[in-house]
Order: sequence, then C-alpha cells, then structure tokens
Amino acid sequence: MTIIPRHTRNGSTASSHRAFLPDFCESRTVFVVVLMAQLLAFILALASEPRPQGFWVNLALTSLFVQWVALGTVFTLCLNRRWLRRLRPLNAAVAAWLIMLAVTLVLSVIALQLSHHLGWYTLGSGFPVDEFLMRTLAVSAIVCAVALRYLYVQKQWQENVEAEARSRVQALQARIRPHFLFNSMNTIANLTRSQPEQAESTVMDLADLFRATLSTKDSVTLDEEVGLTQRYLRIEALRLGDRLRVSWRIDDSVPMDYPIPSLTLQPLVENSIYHGIEPLTEGGTVTVEIRLRDHYLHIMVENPLPPEKERNQRPGNRFAQESIRQRLALAYRGEARMETTQGQERYRVDISLPRRK
Repeated sequence: MTIIPRHTRNGSTASSHRAFLPDFCESRTVFVVVLMAQLLAFILALASEPRPQGFWVNLALTSLFVQWVALGTVFTLCLNRRWLRRLRPLNAAVAAWLIMLAVTLVLSVIALQLSHHLGWYTLGSGFPVDEFLMRTLAVSAIVCAVALRYLYVQKQWQENVEAEARSRVQALQARIRPHFLFNSMNTIANLTRSQPEQAESTVMDLADLFRATLSTKDSVTLDEEVGLTQRYLRIEALRLGDRLRVSWRIDDSVPMDYPIPSLTLQPLVENSIYHGIEPLTEGGTVTVEIRLRDHYLHIMVENPLPPEKERNQRPGNRFAQESIRQRLALAYRGEARMETTQGQERYRVDISLPRRK
C-alpha cells in the first residue's frame, strides 16, 4: 500500500493569496532590491546625456541616489509590513505603490538639497527642481508598478504550482497496491482462529495505517513516523517471516520530537520491501538509519536488489518517491534534499531535512 497525506488546510489559500508582497525585512529581499536598483542606475546613467564629470562620476551619483531611494522604500515597507499583509491584494498593491511614491518624493527633495549643498549638480541633470521631481516620480511610478505586478504574478504562479503539486499528492492518496490489502486481509483471516490476539493487533495496525492516510496533518514527530513504519513492518513480517529483516540505526542524539512531513519514512520502507525483499527468495535486510548532523535530520533507507531480469518484472513508477519529493519541496522551500543511489546489488534513498520553524 502506498499511503500519501492530504495537504489541504482551511484558509491556507486565502491567507497566502493576500500576502503576495514579500517580507521586505528579509536580507534576501533587500539584496534583490539593491541589485535591481543598481541595474536601474546603470540604465539611467547610460541613457543620460554626457556630463563634464564623466560617465563614471555620473554613474556613481546616480547609483547613490537610486540606492538611497530604494533602501528608504524598503525600510518604510518593512515598518508597514504587518499592516500591508492585512489588506486585500489590490488595496495592498495601491498602498505599497503610494508609499513608494511618497518615499521617492521625500528622499528626492532631501537629495536635491544635499546635492546643492555639496556641489553635486549632476544629480539635477540641469532640470528645474519641479521638472526633476516630476521625472523622478514618473520613473518611480513606472518601476514600482512593474515590480508590484511582477510580485503578484509570481505569487499566483507559485500558488498554482503548489496547488498542482497538492492535487497530484491527493490523487496518489487513493492509490493502494491491491496485493498489500489482500495479503493483509488473508493474514488476518488465517490468524483469526489460531491466534485471535495477533489478528486483533494486526487489524489495529492496519487501521492506524489507513487513519494516517486520511489524516489532514501535514507534520508529525519523528517518533510518530517511526511508530507508523514499525506497524507496517509488523504486518509485512507476518507474511514474509524470516525473509524480512530490518536493521534500525537511530542515533541517541536524535530528538524523537523532531517535526517532519507525515508519511515520509513509511512509503520508502514499503518500496524497499516491494522492490527489494519480495523478489528475493532468500529475502534480505532493509536498513533504516536516522542521525542528526549539522542541524539537519538525515534519513537513509537501503535495501538489496534482485537480479536485473527479476527487477524488470515489477518496474517501479516512482509515484511514492515523486510525491515525497514534491511534499519536501513545498514544506521546506528547497532547503530539503532527497537523493537516490542505485548500484548493482543495493538501492539507497537519502533525505536531509532542516528543522521546520
């Protein structure tokens, strides 16, 4: 059985839709703004008429002015970020646009006063004060409008990608391998008369697996995920017997309350049994290693591989692995890592997860 969690949560779409503006207090956002401001300064310097001071002096003064306005705008938006996030997208865009224009106007007036006081007349470009301010505001209005439109479209694109990924995960949720269900029911039926207590325990383990499938929780503790995987292994051990051997290697330093996306480990162990243990007459050992290194939780699942001829009789579609990869990308924004390694006799999956905030 491949069990995949459901990731829908009430209100999540609406809240993410409103907050299309980035966090202007983050260093990454500030860096992008500084970089874009410098590119704009290059364009303005190249488009302006030659100055007696030379191109590089003109570029330096233009860069200083543009960065002055850009950083002032970022600082103001950072101070008002909570208020902006409570607004609807259109209202937030208009408010941010007006804030940008207001900051541009104020800082332009201050910059003109400083430039005249210090003798940097290049900043005014020879235009009267009112015309310089109008040109500056016009450029700022156009650039800010384009930037806000870009942020809004990018947010919509990101939401569409996440919605598509979640829909694929939910579609995979209903995918149950018939052999696991039939084998589990047959095992329970055989145990009902001879070992009723064992049959009852197996039914409870199977119910826990389906309960995890239908759960809307997107995060569980490592202890819960390991416990769910062990319940699955107990069911498979009744069918495979001594052919199935599992080696658990969990470092003592690993905090068992470490939060991870639900159903991260169990589908990997299931794949290891289905593709690695079942085709082998003598069975094999599934190795599960969990350790904590450099503030990352490292999970490794390794299993033996049958000969290539038998391997081709049950080709994998990698649905479980791709769904896990998508969920990790959504949960950790690209900070998690998942790698697979296939050798001649072994198959290995490595996952590295940072601690979620």
